[in-house]
Amino acid sequence: MKTLLRLLLKSQHQQNRSGPAQTEKGMTLVELLVGAIMAFLIITPMLGFVVDMLNTDRREQVKSNTEQDLQAAVDFIAQDLSQAIYIYDQAGITAPTVKLPPPPTNTTGTPILVFWKRQQIKNAVPINSTVSAKTPSACPPNGSECNDTYVLSLVVYYQVRDIAPNPTWCQPLGGGGTCPTRIARYEIRDGVKNPNSSNPTNPYYSLTDADEYAPDAAFEPSFDISKPLVNVTKGAGFKDAQVLVNYIDHSQLTGIPINPAECQTALGNPKDTTGVTPTDIPETTLRIPPAPPDIVKSFYACVDTSKNIARVTLRGNSLRRIQTDANYDASRSAYFPTASVQVQGLGALGK
Repeated sequence: MKTLLRLLLKSQHQQNRSGPAQTEKGMTLVELLVGAIMAFLIITPMLGFVVDMLNTDRREQVKSNTEQDLQAAVDFIAQDLSQAIYIYDQAGITAPTVKLPPPPTNTTGTPILVFWKRQQIKNAVPINSTVSAKTPSACPPNGSECNDTYVLSLVVYYQVRDIAPNPTWCQPLGGGGTCPTRIARYEIRDGVKNPNSSNPTNPYYSLTDADEYAPDAAFEPSFDISKPLVNVTKGAGFKDAQVLVNYIDHSQLTGIPINPAECQTALGNPKDTTGVTPTDIPETTLRIPPAPPDIVKSFYACVDTSKNIARVTLRGNSLRRIQTDANYDASRSAYFPTASVQVQGLGALGK
């Protein structure tokens, strides 16, 4: 009896332990495939949206940088021009007697803005005429032993473009695109002259102790501002140009009509009064460089020499900062900002 009872309990206990088999369920291959497709459909547009936002932000940033650079360049040129006493027009720049600095090495360049300006040099000329040199002892800083004086400087602004891609000024490289242009500035300065000198070929103080007041090697001492087309420079010994701004647009835009009398209108229709009857100064003389009516330049000036007025216009190319195929596109003109300024100089000496 006990044996039978033991068998029944053991049998019942084994049945309770075995019970129905527990199965573990997972995702089938079809379910994984459907999930992957759904994730792709959701993530891909979101990723494209994020990339587009990043690209848009980058384009807006380079556009803002280009606008700031152009405005800074225009402000600098305006300050420079405000000291001008003679501004060359197109006829003066191209005169064979006017020897201007050449473009920088391995570049092509066009002189756009050329003028003489007058700069004040403080505490530079000894009052005592017997002092033969401008030395620290003769003219101590903030002393009363010296007078202020003025020196002349010839300033030349070039639009410069590299003959071959230059990694310094042409980024990004590659892609078959063309490099942007930049504006380079030359300055050729006179030295501090001795008002008591009797030597016309060397009228300067002995500037052994003050080399910064010596004339530049290219400056022609016999230059006379009343004869601006004669003895302008020595034609050699020019210092290196300084770059003012880069990423000036390089596109040669054809088929876009412009005002063929833009400079005449902007400068108030200046007249040539050298003859018996005043005549209009032609656009090709006022505009530097002269352009056919279907080509828009990215750096040009309108100059009325008789009134010592210049109007300067720049157009930048912000897209060239991030891509090589960045030719002008009218539908994206916001990425090609322009800036202009019109300045009247001090007037010629004696006027």
